[in-house]
Amino acid sequence: MVKLRIQRFGSKKRPFYRIVAADSRYPRDGRFLEILGTYNPVTQPAQVKINEEKVLKWLSTGAQPTDTVRSLFSRQGIMEKFHNQKNGK
Repeated sequence: MVKLRIQRFGSKKRPFYRIVAADSRYPRDGRFLEILGTYNPVTQPAQVKINEEKVLKWLSTGAQPTDTVRSLFSRQGIMEKFHNQKNGK
């Protein structure tokens, strides 16, 4: 099963995350299938860059976002677009 999750980078107390598509059996910071974006919570306001096309492609093929990634997508309006696309609106 494919999960859309975050990978932690950055030094101690200065986190930086990549949003990736990875097999659920892979470790958190291990192998991944594709990079979908980045998330930097240190900046004010938090900086989020997401490639919408890739995310919508993965969601339509059945990938499941983790809770954190789902909330990031919701803030960017991606989950709403996906639900509208899925329901044919």
